[in-house]
Amino acid sequence: MAGIKRALISVSDKTGVIEMAKGLEALGAQILSTGGTSKALRDAGVNVTDVAAYTGSPEILDGRVKTLHPKIHGGLLGRRSLPAHVEQMSQHRIGPIDVVIVNLYPFEATIAKPDCRFEDAIENIDIGGPSMLRSAAKNHDDVLVVVDPADYSRVLDALKTETATPALRRELAMKVFQHTARYDGLIAGYLEKHTKGGEVKFPKVLSLQFELSETLRYGENPHQQGAFYRELNSHEPSVSRGKILHGKAMSYNNFLDANSALELVKEYHDTAVAIIKHNNPCGVALAATPVEAYVKARETDPVSAFGGVLAFNRVVDLATAKEITSTFVEVVIAPGFADDALVELKRKKDLRLLDIGPLTKVKQEGFDLKKLVGGLIVQDRDLGVLTDLRALTVPTIRKPTDEEYAACAFAWTVCKHVKSNAIIYAKPGQTVGIGAGQMSRVDSVKLAAMKAQMPVKGCVMASDAFFPFRDGLDAAAEVGITAVIQPGGSIRDAEVVKAADEHGMAMILTGMRHFRH
Repeated sequence: MAGIKRALISVSDKTGVIEMAKGLEALGAQILSTGGTSKALRDAGVNVTDVAAYTGSPEILDGRVKTLHPKIHGGLLGRRSLPAHVEQMSQHRIGPIDVVIVNLYPFEATIAKPDCRFEDAIENIDIGGPSMLRSAAKNHDDVLVVVDPADYSRVLDALKTETATPALRRELAMKVFQHTARYDGLIAGYLEKHTKGGEVKFPKVLSLQFELSETLRYGENPHQQGAFYRELNSHEPSVSRGKILHGKAMSYNNFLDANSALELVKEYHDTAVAIIKHNNPCGVALAATPVEAYVKARETDPVSAFGGVLAFNRVVDLATAKEITSTFVEVVIAPGFADDALVELKRKKDLRLLDIGPLTKVKQEGFDLKKLVGGLIVQDRDLGVLTDLRALTVPTIRKPTDEEYAACAFAWTVCKHVKSNAIIYAKPGQTVGIGAGQMSRVDSVKLAAMKAQMPVKGCVMASDAFFPFRDGLDAAAEVGITAVIQPGGSIRDAEVVKAADEHGMAMILTGMRHFRH
């Protein structure tokens, strides 16, 4: 774009805007601006023309009307290649505006404040900004429009070298409409909540905003394409916010397994390790140190752990790193790695290391989404926890021992993260057998025993949902299970409790189910 005549700058986020304005001025552009932006630029030594002076119309209605003027929008929308447009612009003394740099009133930051009043939110709905952005983006063949401060330097370089290609212009216009779509979605959601008198869990129109983080080598299978999108403004420690320190790029299945592993260990306050394979735990353990926890978790099912995904809720130290490199592992997720541990782990060139940062306690929120063909099913995340097992109903003659209570508490949490039908055999702080994803509960009971590599006798059993028949209890008794934790609620609960009594088992009823499909 040779001979830039005019640039309009009006921003809420002033990051980098002074340098950008000075660069445009150096290229000979007249700088138009408004309000606080005009003052900031002028204070920095930029020669600024106020929009009101340029249009000949003062700002009115407390600043609500300042850029909504034919000299502004005519300058943005006029097509330079159409003689009729050029003639009309000349007739009405409308000069072309070649560059627009606008970002919007901070509506999102305003409504995030705990004491935000409805009136303050409404005043932070930008009108002129989106109008200018949309006008400029529509006419992007003639107008370079910038909504993201991260684009300032490359746009300025393109202007200096006269290499503002059609592809660049189209990309910048696309970013504008992505930005304004999200902005409008936030406003619509806020107004819906206040129209309906408070929190609206499931809005009439669900607007989801995710940004493309990376394209993946393939999806779940090589014949499927895949991509990873990051949720905007999510601050919870997560795989999505993690930093890859080493190894090959994460795959679609790596992301699935890493998320499952991390969400499991986040449940525990004690040092915890989870090993995930095909989106199911194949070993979980608690211990005094990460290396002890990892070895205990691996003992559950060493064969399945081979090539698994590991998550820790503590920083990985050298001793743990040496245990990890003694076998084949795909991914390690942790809230940090000691320097010497990183040196050891990086000996495995393909081992993916994902640092998710400190596991600070933040509000856990958001939806669990599952895509259907032509639709979407939405629910709360399963954040249900039991804080005191001793307050729960024990319908059996025998009550759990202290050790059984501890083992049941541990196993119940693991059970929440296993595909249904889910059965967990466990000792305090260590899984012993995991039966996942079977179509009948009794088959999961038998599978957990079949998978166990350690003695099952004396372990407890956790079930993610009630037992429809006593056969699950009978099968568990055959391998030596002494206590059971399960939701209850079957029409045959009495029959199931009777079976537990006959086998001398203790039983805890949670009243809470943890299906995971």
